[in-house]
Amino acid sequence: MPQEISPETVEALLPEVAELIVTALNLEVAAGEIEADAPLFGEGLGLDSIDVLEIALVISKRYGFQLRSDNQDNVRIFTSLRTLASHIASQRTK
Repeated sequence: MPQEISPETVEALLPEVAELIVTALNLEVAAGEIEADAPLFGEGLGLDSIDVLEIALVISKRYGFQLRSDNQDNVRIFTSLRTLASHIASQRTK
């Protein structure tokens, strides 16, 4: 059963997840410059599938759950920083 997550919980998690992405991918952008609703792929941060694998690995270590490559919701989960933070908030065990 999906856990109901408050918008405040997701909002509080955004800076932490942005910093995680910047650090994991060694990006030349400040975490605070990543817009919560901007696309992570293409015109947004320009991430690719290898970047997603890196992010999935650090998320599993930090938050105690796995982001599986065969998850049919991956496109939705990685749409933006906000959708990723929302998914983390609903799945985290740490």
